[in-house]
Amino acid sequence: MENVANDGTRAGQDLPSADPVHTASTLARGLSVADALSLSSLAGTEVLAGASGLDRVIQRLNVMEVPDILPWVKPNELLLTTGYPLRSAGDLAGLVRELDGRGLAAVAIKLGRYVDTLPDEVLRTADALGLPLLRLSGAVAFDDVLNQLLTDILNRQAATLARAEEVHRVLVDVILAGGGLAAITRKLPDLLDGGVMVTTPDGRVLARSGMDEALLADPAYFDTHGGRFRVEDFKHGARALDDEEPRVVQVPVLAGSLDHGRVVLITRGRSAEPADVHLLERAAATAALVITRDLAVAAVEGKYRGDFLRDLLAGRAGGDEHVSSHCASLGWDIDRPLVVVVAELDGEAGSPVPAAGELRPAHERFAAAWSMVVRERDPGAAVVGYSQEVVVLMGADGGGAGPGRHVRQAIAQVAGDGGGGRRPFATGISRVAERPADLPHAYDQARQAARVGRRLSGPGAVAEFDDLGVYRLLSQITDTAELRSFTEEVLGELARTGSPEQDDLRTTLETLLDNNLNVAETARLLHFHYNTLRYRIGKLERMLGPFSTDPHLRLNLMVALRAVRMRDLRG
Repeated sequence: MENVANDGTRAGQDLPSADPVHTASTLARGLSVADALSLSSLAGTEVLAGASGLDRVIQRLNVMEVPDILPWVKPNELLLTTGYPLRSAGDLAGLVRELDGRGLAAVAIKLGRYVDTLPDEVLRTADALGLPLLRLSGAVAFDDVLNQLLTDILNRQAATLARAEEVHRVLVDVILAGGGLAAITRKLPDLLDGGVMVTTPDGRVLARSGMDEALLADPAYFDTHGGRFRVEDFKHGARALDDEEPRVVQVPVLAGSLDHGRVVLITRGRSAEPADVHLLERAAATAALVITRDLAVAAVEGKYRGDFLRDLLAGRAGGDEHVSSHCASLGWDIDRPLVVVVAELDGEAGSPVPAAGELRPAHERFAAAWSMVVRERDPGAAVVGYSQEVVVLMGADGGGAGPGRHVRQAIAQVAGDGGGGRRPFATGISRVAERPADLPHAYDQARQAARVGRRLSGPGAVAEFDDLGVYRLLSQITDTAELRSFTEEVLGELARTGSPEQDDLRTTLETLLDNNLNVAETARLLHFHYNTLRYRIGKLERMLGPFSTDPHLRLNLMVALRAVRMRDLRG
């Protein structure tokens, strides 16, 4: 399984730019045509056509007094008319199409005095477009409609602005009080009527509030392993409102050109509204300030921690007592058996090497992901990110289980399911370091394990130093041409990979040698008949020599077979 780490590329591919249309609709919500029909001034109004468009939003009112009304029509208007201008309007079906094209909310007509009925073609056109055509009661006065609808729209806008002002006040108080992301998310659920969280660009939850356990376990929203929010499955900003009955709105947390994450709202049994997007945008701006502030502080602290850990791993930090005391002041518990983990981001296959300015944010996010995962498991662990690697000192497993079990669990959690554009990374795991003085040697072991693991397995490799065996020696040979020459001399045709027949024979040879020439056991493992395997052994000895009786030849063959596994030797 390939391990991947966050660099934020995929999660940010749908980031919205500033959109004045979306912003305008957010601030001027209005009311739907269906809501307007429930007002007393429109009592007795009949829907003649376009009933599928009753969810259109009314933000303005206009009266049609002339046939050429189109230049004065604006989006989201309710157009009132006595019908008099329609007598000379010409192509009424064409007029309906033009009005729909300008984003009109609905047309309300008083029939009877000037126009008795509307042509069937007009009604069919309105139905096809979903543009409501309303027949007003004869007792309705236009000024009553105008007054009541304008009052209702203004009241709704005032409520939206008041709600936005309340959110703004709460967020400013959080910043002034020095609060962090947890304080932001604690304040918002009641104001937004839903669960709120702040995540990294690839969906790792940094803070959340208002979400029950059932929601957190829902695979439609979160990974079943690691709890990562599926940012790639949901639209950003006002685009989320294009979905039918949207429940999730996410807004990017941007500071300059850097993408720091998402503020996400999951509503409580209701559809999200434009006002939710506007309020989340304010929350995202506040979150950007908090994250930028925390990053500035963390940068200073991180450099100090990183410099000290580098000295510790180089053996320049002083005696065990001084090192233990200083680490304790940094929140690191090293007075216990530790395992050193080195994680390195792999390069993108087939892509150019990223520029330094692009590489640093990826490694910062990578280090943050490791820190978040490891600290949940081991609060006393040390996690430091450098330009080319993340170094972790964490408590070793007890009970003789080996150092790698809980590390592999952390690796799986950092990797998640591969969503959000995360990149592969190789991981090396050291032997257990019993005391601080052993840490420099353990660091070298972890780096060597990561390097050899990548040569053996490629991107996403995980290797423990104790499992390297002879690969430790082979990896020290810098002259790969000499090593390749050795494998070709010993294995002959079997040194070349890519041929199904040669690969099959090489697998037979390796399994036979690994089982100490036990023919019956090898035949069982390879699902061969005993006589078939005896025939293959004869063929292999004719190609390679009498390895069944020559222990020195067997040793050469086993070393050469291990060398063939190394990726930079494969032909």
